[in-house]
Amino acid sequence: MSQLTIQGKQLMLGEQPFRILSGAIHYFRVVPQYWEDRLLKLKACGFNTVETYVPWNLHEANEGQFNFVGMADLEKFTQLAGELGLYVIVRPSPYICAEWEFGGLPAWLLADPGMRLRCHHKPFLDKIDAYFDDLIPRLTPFLSTKGGPIIAMQIENEYGSYGNDKAYLNHLKQALIERGVDVLLFTSDGPEDFMLQGGMVEGVWETVNFGSRSAEGFAKLLEYQPDQPLMCMEYWNGWFDHWGEQHHTRDAADVAKVLDDMLAANASVNFYMFHGGTNFGFYSGANYPDKLQPTITSYDYDSPLSESGDLTEKYHAVREVIGKYTDLGPLELPAPIAKKSYGTVNMTGQAKLLASLDGLSSPIQSVCPEPMEQFGQNYGFIMYTTHLSGPRPASRLNLQEVHDRAHIFIDGKFKGIIERADKEHDIVFDVPAGGVELTILVENMGRINYGPQMKDAKGITEGVRHGLQFLFDWTVRPLPLDDLSKLNFDSVDGESEKNQPSFYLGEFTVDEPADTFLSMKGWTKGVAYINGFNLGRYWEIAPQETLYIPGPLLRKGNNEIVVFELHGCESPSVSLQDYPVLNKQQ
Repeated sequence: MSQLTIQGKQLMLGEQPFRILSGAIHYFRVVPQYWEDRLLKLKACGFNTVETYVPWNLHEANEGQFNFVGMADLEKFTQLAGELGLYVIVRPSPYICAEWEFGGLPAWLLADPGMRLRCHHKPFLDKIDAYFDDLIPRLTPFLSTKGGPIIAMQIENEYGSYGNDKAYLNHLKQALIERGVDVLLFTSDGPEDFMLQGGMVEGVWETVNFGSRSAEGFAKLLEYQPDQPLMCMEYWNGWFDHWGEQHHTRDAADVAKVLDDMLAANASVNFYMFHGGTNFGFYSGANYPDKLQPTITSYDYDSPLSESGDLTEKYHAVREVIGKYTDLGPLELPAPIAKKSYGTVNMTGQAKLLASLDGLSSPIQSVCPEPMEQFGQNYGFIMYTTHLSGPRPASRLNLQEVHDRAHIFIDGKFKGIIERADKEHDIVFDVPAGGVELTILVENMGRINYGPQMKDAKGITEGVRHGLQFLFDWTVRPLPLDDLSKLNFDSVDGESEKNQPSFYLGEFTVDEPADTFLSMKGWTKGVAYINGFNLGRYWEIAPQETLYIPGPLLRKGNNEIVVFELHGCESPSVSLQDYPVLNKQQ
């Protein structure tokens, strides 16, 4: 491997002029058994480089405890890419956006109420430095200056969209250099004046991100960086989906035309995304333009490879354009990955949440209903219970303020839902002389990953009032739902009360594991697991109706599905089919 350098307006790899033709594949959104398949398809499409973010919250989910195994094995992914003849661009900036929970920042940062994010705030910098002390030495052996595939690394991600703290950016630059990073460093920002002014770092190559109007984007970059090579670090050839929207698609011919324009301008490009993959578990992020918009579980992105790795029309259109600028030869692909329909799975076991709390959580006494981060919890649900004395006249229940969706129970009976955006709701109740037990189950639907609302603690963030009076003395149960092994399942209650959250258990047999898609048609809202692996959230609203199950998550013989359903289902059964539904109509 040779070092990537800049000589005037030309990128050079060693002594040779070089154009980066890169595609984004996030190792953390693809099961490791499929990394090689996706990388080979990237190379076969004509790309010479793979780009990936590095999500801090995956690698240090709990402070000081580092994880680089399984889907988090960044070193193995990097090594594999190099072995397959691809260069690698790594973006280890503390913040990645990526429609990923909290933009990749770890939730435990929010346990400090005074934490300041993405600026030269010493407590924040100290956490980054401790993380980099573990992360960066894992990457330095793979730098091209040491014979490895990594040719470039990013300092921060679209920082100019957020802030303008140059001391912070220079701290990150020095943090990489001091830990032995000697490959080309870069930043990436939108092609707007304020973004480039806020995000650029002296002595660091700037790139721009856009999905169209490439000439305009590059013209703006040249105003700020006139004598260096052009690169679109994020060519948005597709887009992501929020719950409640329609599945985004983009015409393949349009994508190909914009790519052609960039290559004709002698620019380098990185497809965001080449292969989107899946937001497994609770890792989907959210946006907040004027209300919370949670991202769906699928990260298909309408990219050249589908969520399950299939070639799309866009793949062939893109390859044809690349073939105009470099000799590709015949298309050689890895063997197809099988997909199977395993039919209907009847759920034979049921465990109601309110009766299962001791197997899921230990109670914590708290004066106030604090956010989950104050109890060392990152994801999932959190439950708050208190006794309300009576008698009291009918008054409105007020949550100040809930992040993100609260189920209200009075003496175990469902009373209604209060969502984050609900400034008005109709949950009003009186209290008899003996008092009542008030229980509030709050769902974390994904921390905001972009914009000024990112400091997004989950649970009840301020307090609870009945009428004018704040309520104190709470029993809190963190419910991360990361270990369901202690649940005791009874037979399914055919007359189960609606809106009583329950876990459902079903089993099925597999002769040969293959990719399949779990259809949640007829279910309302919740989370699904296969053999203990959290597949992610489902919701009856558009657009996503199926959850992708990669074949390696199945085992030959008996397999187990657990569904945590919040509201109820039409029938306690699911189906496993050989095709996805990502464009369900509302």
